[in-house]
Amino acid sequence: MPLRQLTAIERQRMKRLTAESVDITLLQPTWTALDKGYMDATAPVRNYLKENGLHDFELQGRGARENGVKIDAFLVSEQEQIKAPASLYKPKAKPTKEGDPRIWFSKLHHHANPDDMLAVTEHDGQLVVINLTQVDVAHVLDVQQSGPLWDVLRDISAEATSIADELLGKLRLIAAGGYVPSIMDDRADTAIGRTLEAALGIAMNARREPDYKGIELKSYRRKPKSRENRKQLFAKVPNWEISKFNSMTDVLDAFGYFRDGRDRLNCTVSAANVNSQGLTFKLDEKSGILNEVSTTTAHGAFASWYLSELRADLEKKHAETFWVGAKVHPIDGREHFEFTDVIHTRKPIGSQFDILVEQGEITMDHMMKRLDSGRAHERGPSFKIEAGSLDLLFPPSKTYALV
Repeated sequence: MPLRQLTAIERQRMKRLTAESVDITLLQPTWTALDKGYMDATAPVRNYLKENGLHDFELQGRGARENGVKIDAFLVSEQEQIKAPASLYKPKAKPTKEGDPRIWFSKLHHHANPDDMLAVTEHDGQLVVINLTQVDVAHVLDVQQSGPLWDVLRDISAEATSIADELLGKLRLIAAGGYVPSIMDDRADTAIGRTLEAALGIAMNARREPDYKGIELKSYRRKPKSRENRKQLFAKVPNWEISKFNSMTDVLDAFGYFRDGRDRLNCTVSAANVNSQGLTFKLDEKSGILNEVSTTTAHGAFASWYLSELRADLEKKHAETFWVGAKVHPIDGREHFEFTDVIHTRKPIGSQFDILVEQGEITMDHMMKRLDSGRAHERGPSFKIEAGSLDLLFPPSKTYALV
């Protein structure tokens, strides 16, 4: 069953967790789940457990007694931390169906109401459950600043910022030393970046790995940036091997319209609604696939993406980055750089990508037209996120002065 829409209060609490670099997945216990003592371990939950090295349902045999697994878990609130081991199992197959994997937390029925939204995160090899519907996360972080939830969130945030603090300290030492002469004779665009890397002792190489222990370094002469209503995350064509159609031309043939002398398809696709072309998103949780679906023709699901590949592209495109600003001073015919400030953008919380697609906060744009050759030219498909939802996916950026 798809998750219900988050309330405004739950969205704000989820944003505060994201701001602390808390990587979560969501569970919504129904009345039946609380009564019977089990919930479906949905695809996002299964992916989260697997990617965090806690449990792989694919390797688990069926039967709660024969093959059930328990993981240490806690129900954590402003004042309480209740031990509530998580039970993970796959029910025995029935003649008509195999039965979805299940998860349950001991004592949960005493601490959650039907349709509460639960945030589940990993900490020190254990699961921590936070009831977003009931627990005031902002009050814990901003006012109370004590208690079991405070301790957990501080630990997670500290782990995420330790390397960044180390790099920031080195940059401040460089800035304190004054102007840094360019290591290049000309005024090439790469001069500022090469000079900063040399000052940090980073060897130049052709590999596209992050520059400093997982953090990308970008140096720039500051320029104003415009803002847009939705922010592009990345562009990615469907995986044609798992799709009914074979190309974007097939998509244009089926759903395009004639305008301004050409066949075109310019539209936004969302899981929250059906657009004027009859297109929507549907998540196939069992297969871990995002399908683009036509509701008005016999095509059904015609274009598909593996959710794991979409998450990987998101994290690759938006790595944790230090954007180092510098003033440029020409001295004796050579550029000298005065490094002044850092904007720190942190990597996205990948596990929340699926949730935000399902909630309609992440959508996809087709921007397509037919070329004279008859083929389709697609400037996407472009996955975008609503501006107001950025803080649900990305920890907010921080700015630091170096001098």
